[in-house]
Amino acid sequence: MSDGILLSVDGGLARVTFDRPASLNAMDFPMARRWRDVAHRVTADPSVGAVILDANGPAFCAGGDVVAMSASGASGAEVTETAEAIHDGIRTFAEAPLPMVAAVQGAVAGGGLGLMLTADYVVAAEDARFVSRYANIGLTPDLGVSTLLPAAIGQRRALQLLLQDRMLTAAEAAEWGLVAEVVASTDLAA
Repeated sequence: MSDGILLSVDGGLARVTFDRPASLNAMDFPMARRWRDVAHRVTADPSVGAVILDANGPAFCAGGDVVAMSASGASGAEVTETAEAIHDGIRTFAEAPLPMVAAVQGAVAGGGLGLMLTADYVVAAEDARFVSRYANIGLTPDLGVSTLLPAAIGQRRALQLLLQDRMLTAAEAAEWGLVAEVVASTDLAA
């Protein structure tokens, strides 16, 4: 069982793949723990020289799976523990001396922005769309968004994206500096 994230290492390249396509790769409790564990495993492996972060299905990541978390009846402490596991994985990857490339398609929403920005270089398919959705659900930015987003695009643009709940196309995201490169959807895997 993948717990929502697949990991393969081949020739010094680790591929970390979000694998909950039916849920738009939104993080649930098991996936959050798996993210943390994969981050520690990959960064401790001396054979790994670089990391690719990608996703199966129509979306890169829709952030936290608030529907699954709500339906589970989880306590506030369990939700906090889950957020801490995700933050630990983000911090572990961000502090590692390994270059990470994210390949994103479809929706990149909420905490998915923070997970994407864990990478040093982001390649977006032309169909990618970027949105915060925090304003819609009354939450503050999490999963690294509050620090990684302003660092990537500046405070004023980050506030526009977060407070206006604006959606950026892949081309706009490239103009803003959120992604480094936009490619045809058929070329993203390459």
